[in-house]
Amino acid sequence: MSKLDYKVLVGLEIHVQLYTRTKMFCGCALGFAEEPNSRVCPVCLGMPGSLPVMNKQAVEYSILAGLALNCQIAGFTKWDRKSYYYPDLPKNYQISQYDLPLALNGNIEISLADGSLKKIRIRRAHLEEDAGKNLHTAGNFSQVDLNRAGTPLLEIVTEPDMESAAEVRALAEELQRIVRYLGVSEADMQKGHMRFEPNVNLIITRAGQQFKTPIVEVKNLNSFRALENSINYEIERQLERFLETGETMEMGNKSTRGWDDAKEVTVLQREKEEAHDYRYFPDPDLVPVQPDEKWLIAIKNQLCELPLKRCLRYIKEYGLSDYDAGVLTETRATADFFEEAVKCNGDAKRICNLITQTGLKIANEKGCKVSELGIPPLQLAVLAQMVKEGLISATASVTVFEKMTQSKSTPQQIAESLNLLQKSDAGELEGIIDEVLKNNQQAVEDFKSGGKKSGKARGFLLGQVMQKTKGTANPKVAGEILDRKLSQ
Repeated sequence: MSKLDYKVLVGLEIHVQLYTRTKMFCGCALGFAEEPNSRVCPVCLGMPGSLPVMNKQAVEYSILAGLALNCQIAGFTKWDRKSYYYPDLPKNYQISQYDLPLALNGNIEISLADGSLKKIRIRRAHLEEDAGKNLHTAGNFSQVDLNRAGTPLLEIVTEPDMESAAEVRALAEELQRIVRYLGVSEADMQKGHMRFEPNVNLIITRAGQQFKTPIVEVKNLNSFRALENSINYEIERQLERFLETGETMEMGNKSTRGWDDAKEVTVLQREKEEAHDYRYFPDPDLVPVQPDEKWLIAIKNQLCELPLKRCLRYIKEYGLSDYDAGVLTETRATADFFEEAVKCNGDAKRICNLITQTGLKIANEKGCKVSELGIPPLQLAVLAQMVKEGLISATASVTVFEKMTQSKSTPQQIAESLNLLQKSDAGELEGIIDEVLKNNQQAVEDFKSGGKKSGKARGFLLGQVMQKTKGTANPKVAGEILDRKLSQ
């Protein structure tokens, strides 16, 4: 068989539920896991004569997200009816945006495994309303819950610029961080706030000829794991199908497939509809959106430094590792808390260690953000400085941090009350070290003999000093005095 090479092409559609108080075109409150069909009204139920009213905040959130994705914001956009019949769509059409989206021609940068950056083009981002939810678990019949019908969704569509499942996952994770930083979505996938639909196909080269496999859209993925695994499976499936049948894009229609998480396979659902199948036409009940310069400036002022840019700055400005910078910038609240402490003349690396190694663990146990633990940034900076100056050990700082979440006492007060302050008084330590050397002559002889025994003997003697001082001796000062005395 002739040599076969292939390239993966993946474009991604992402549905992001916006963090508004009410639905897109009515006053029904949004909520999760509420009693079925309890958050509905004539508008979202599609009752005759009911009229939609646009949610201004949803429009502003969408523009804000579009600006963060470096998109052009349309000066004129309208609402369209996308017609199709399904039980969870009570009006028999969805209000969406077809040919004039709110935002278009943007890009997002992602960080790859080798540390390099890759720019992925954003084709468009448009607003629409969500459908309800069909349930099939009650018996030999189906039920429908329309609480979700009318929820504001921002649909973001990328160009097919991703060449692996890992790249797609990196983009999805970065987008989740961005919308959370902006505050436009909670992006909780367990609650359905983000859903992914990758479009996958291959460009196969055989005997100098190129062939494109039919595009497959995998529908409604609600986890990063499912997103990555479904793409990897689809790559293998399309390659095998081409080898078996030779089917190409010109021969086969675009299709949609579902993901069976238990079997870890994609399953054919239907041939994909084309745009004309939806019979799009402008919604006569809604006015176009025409954002003016004053409104756009007000929205633009809400932009913040985005997570990837912030992460790269922490690496360069504070000398943090890629991992530490990534952990700190995972959420905006954690990054803000870190920077506020650093601004109080705190040591960036030690503040980072306190947050990542202790603070996030405690916050996770308490079910809150690290900035909500009750520790003022200034006191965190003081604690970090105490570690830097050797007033307390790194181990003791964990205890002090934990106590700071339980009281308003300062780090110094807590360290003193728990007898955690390290002894750095040379005169006091000299007396203790002299006693340790006198009582451990064999270890002294082992040190002087050199070789492997020397290092072990020094460690033993320093351990005896720490034991005698109940861990309060400054290891650095004690070590210097011990070395001086052993060399005499």
